[in-house]
Amino acid sequence: MPRTRLPRTRLPLAALSLASLGALVLSGCSQSTDASKDTGDTAASASAVTGKKPAPFSAGAVKVALVRQSGAGDYFEQWGNGAKAQAKALGIDLTVYDAQADNAKQATDLSSAINSGAKAIIIDHGFPATIQPEIDKAVQKGIKVVVYDVETATKGVVSTKQDDASMAKAVLDVMAKDLGKNAKVGYVNVAGYAALDKRDSVWKGTVDNNAWKQEFKVGKVTDSTATDNVPLVSAALTQHSDVTGVFAPYDELAKGTVLAVQNKKLQDKVKVFGADVSNADIQQMTAAGSPWVATAGTDPSAVGAAVVRTTALELAGQLNKTSVQFPAVAITQDFLRKNKIGNMDQLREALPALNLAQVSTADWISNVAH
Repeated sequence: MPRTRLPRTRLPLAALSLASLGALVLSGCSQSTDASKDTGDTAASASAVTGKKPAPFSAGAVKVALVRQSGAGDYFEQWGNGAKAQAKALGIDLTVYDAQADNAKQATDLSSAINSGAKAIIIDHGFPATIQPEIDKAVQKGIKVVVYDVETATKGVVSTKQDDASMAKAVLDVMAKDLGKNAKVGYVNVAGYAALDKRDSVWKGTVDNNAWKQEFKVGKVTDSTATDNVPLVSAALTQHSDVTGVFAPYDELAKGTVLAVQNKKLQDKVKVFGADVSNADIQQMTAAGSPWVATAGTDPSAVGAAVVRTTALELAGQLNKTSVQFPAVAITQDFLRKNKIGNMDQLREALPALNLAQVSTADWISNVAH
């Protein structure tokens, strides 16, 4: 999303993702000099290094740009904070550009990053139609490019992403078990984002395999996705109040769906199944009477940090691969309530599978703990 926590990528995912595009408004371009301030939960701590730093890190701070399609929403805030904390631990001088869901601005931001002297550029989500020309320019100039949830065929670009297909399958397996065959269902999603498109493919297969009847599909991504989807889902539920479940595969879409279900007073009849996970998601899932019964996701802070480590390895010539995927886990409302989980720190402790400390690392890299 997600995640998600979108671009024509994953929202992102992340949430994208997903995927999350909350109501937060970030500055268009900010330096990472404040990267130690907040990691989204508890303060991040970095592990000690035992190896000697390779070039270019052996010569001091390395300039890297992070170009984001959007940094808004709980998931993407945590993703960005994890990236900043890991950059600080590595001695990376990180400049963050946030297009705030403006695709044209992201292309401009990417052009600025190319001309900034950055040794590497991380692109967090984005639509290929608007950023592909700039990706090509960056590669032609010899800049290392690492994308997160962005679809590109440019040779030399390193692709990082959540395993969106497995994420969707994890939560849809729960949905299938809860609803059974021949159920009437609703769908809240947006086409054009790589992460959401991959989740959509799994959705279509699940609908067919369970003989579900999809009563509606609505959804849009904005800089206030959750809020802006409430009226869309509410209108759909007015016409199709007999659905028993709704799949919203990005946590901001899921949040808007939850509010719509509650506004229509259908929380006892309609179950919501989402994707991605964050502090706000956990709080909404565990709230009394919440219809959000399952999600699947990665730890956004850990993913952001892992993307930065991947970039560092690529800069040092030690990555030796062109693609890195981050596995997701299923998370149910019952599990959260049973284990009295109220935030990401508690979830990390209860689900060690969220820990990505062994992904994209080396003895000279100080891993940020989440």
